[in-house]
Amino acid sequence: MEPFKNLLNPALVREAGRGLQQAGRGFDRARFEQQALAGLEDLELKARAQHIATALEAALPADFTRAAGLIEASLATPRPPGDGSSNVSPDDQGLRGWIVWPMTEFVARRGQGDPPRALACLHALTQRFSAEWAIRAFIEQHPATTWATLQTWTTDPSEHVRRLVSEGSRPRLPWGLQLRGLIADPSPTLPLLRALQDDPSDYVRRSVANHLNDIAKDHPAIVADWVAQYLPGATAARRALLRHACRSLIKQGDTRVLGLWGTGEAFRGSATLAVSPASIVLGESVEIAVLLQSAAAQPQTLVIDYAVHHRKANGLLAPKVFKGWQLQLAPGESRNLRKRHAIRLITTRRYYAGPHEVDLRINGRVVAQAAFDLRLA
Repeated sequence: MEPFKNLLNPALVREAGRGLQQAGRGFDRARFEQQALAGLEDLELKARAQHIATALEAALPADFTRAAGLIEASLATPRPPGDGSSNVSPDDQGLRGWIVWPMTEFVARRGQGDPPRALACLHALTQRFSAEWAIRAFIEQHPATTWATLQTWTTDPSEHVRRLVSEGSRPRLPWGLQLRGLIADPSPTLPLLRALQDDPSDYVRRSVANHLNDIAKDHPAIVADWVAQYLPGATAARRALLRHACRSLIKQGDTRVLGLWGTGEAFRGSATLAVSPASIVLGESVEIAVLLQSAAAQPQTLVIDYAVHHRKANGLLAPKVFKGWQLQLAPGESRNLRKRHAIRLITTRRYYAGPHEVDLRINGRVVAQAAFDLRLA
């Protein structure tokens, strides 16, 4: 499998050098390629983008307006809807895709002295890749100008620009600078999300859902209020957006949000949970077996999740919630459910040997528990 870092590679650097040289005078192609290629292979993806941006700083004109114009002149036609990563246009004329990322980083560094011109350049660049990471520097350093610009972009003809409004202002955007001001108070972004939540593009609506999910991590009441206001009478598209926006709160068992979705009632009946085998080696799986028995006179709509309490270095257990099942249980019905859960090495978790607990959660409430032992070898 090709390493992820190779999305930015020497061939793209040379393609960028050729394209920027063809775009107009004032670009030192030889200097750019020499500096960008030096040490590139040793870097991971994000570091490669920053490294190439530094080479752009050395090779583009010192005057930012001239540099931005040259960058814009080097670009291919905008991406069609839904296109996220093509590197060149179909006729090989102009740049787009991953090589544009370092260009957005250049604008974030050198455009702080002229925010309107820099934002106009990001408007062009995001239609060829994404400027979601670069625009965050302008939100922090030039909030009034940037918020006003983002508001006008909510009605832009390009779905890529409209998505940038939501994605670029997410408080906790992966790979992006955390916007601590928005983590503390997300209110500046709420008018933008209202304007975009019924956007005709699913690409844009997914970003709005992810943005609301970010907010839910720090301000669950804001998202609960949002759902209470916008769920009644919602279209299928808006319901899907709101459901995705609530995913973290639903997994956490937020009773208000579960109630808004009609799954806030406590389970009436009995639930048993079994986990087998009792001991596994890292890399193996356990089977989670659930037996439900309804004691209700009416059907029950149930959201059933389970949490694995992973052992930490200090011996304490930390729960991680996983999606299980969503079903309707008839009056007096019994139901058997089974699911395999793999305990495999992943980059975001370190495993420690010892007992691991599992709990079963129905409509946000823990109703049964079990355990298994994990061995590392």
